[in-house]
Parts: sequence; C-alpha cells; structure tokens
Amino acid sequence: MADYDLILKHWGPVEADYSAYGNLVLTRLFHEYPDTQKLFPKFAGIAQGDMAGNAALSAHGATVLKKLGELLKTRGNHGAVLKPLANSHATKHKIPINNFRLITEVICKVMGEKAGLDAAGQQALRNVMTTVIADIEADYKELGFAG
Repeated sequence: MADYDLILKHWGPVEADYSAYGNLVLTRLFHEYPDTQKLFPKFAGIAQGDMAGNAALSAHGATVLKKLGELLKTRGNHGAVLKPLANSHATKHKIPINNFRLITEVICKVMGEKAGLDAAGQQALRNVMTTVIADIEADYKELGFAG
C-alpha cells in the first residue's frame, strides 16, 4: 500500500493534464526507444520533430495514463481492470511484454521531472509496475501470446 500511496501523492498533476503528460510520455518513449513507434501504426509516420504538437499522440498518451491511474487507484486489486487491457494488447495490438517495462521507465522519468516524483516514488512506481507487468505476462501466457 505504501508504494501506491507514494505514487498517488504525485498523481494530481498528471490527472490534471492527462493530454500534456501523455504526449510527453509517448514522445519520449519514441525518442528513447525508436522501435516502439512501429508498434503504433497510426503514429509510425510522424516525424520526431512533429510529435510534441500532435493531438492524436496526446490523446493516446492520455488514454494510457488514465488507465494507469485507474490501475493505481485499485491499490493492487487490479485484476478486473488489467484483464481486458492484457487481452487487447496480446490479441489485437501484439505488444511485447518488454514494452511495458520501457514505458514504465519513461513514466518514472517524466513524473520525476514534471510531477515531483522523487527517487523513492520512482522506485515505488517500478515496484507496482513489476507486479502489474507480471500479471499481464501471466494473462499473455493464458492467451498463448509469447510477447
């Protein structure tokens, strides 16, 4: 519970502007890990320099962070929220499990820089996401997706 509380204490700025934070997260993900951009067909053709102002990128980033917020607020009782997400990411989007680890690191950095999430808070986010990602991976295995 302490990890969730620590993260949620800094979640307010993210929640107040999901689109701006979402754009920062996805833009940074695509800059730091260019191969991840190929996993998003509708963003594949966007030049690096055009990402910051891209409304579709902001909207998708907002969706990602809203879902993360929903997961965090379950304080570990996330099965009902996570199952459909794992299912769509395995069967429809075909997102390899490691990409959840990559975006976790990017979210840690962005929240550290923009939302005041200190080193302990970033570690708390990594701890929570380690559990979430393990649960996604278990769902992937059940679905026969070797992501």
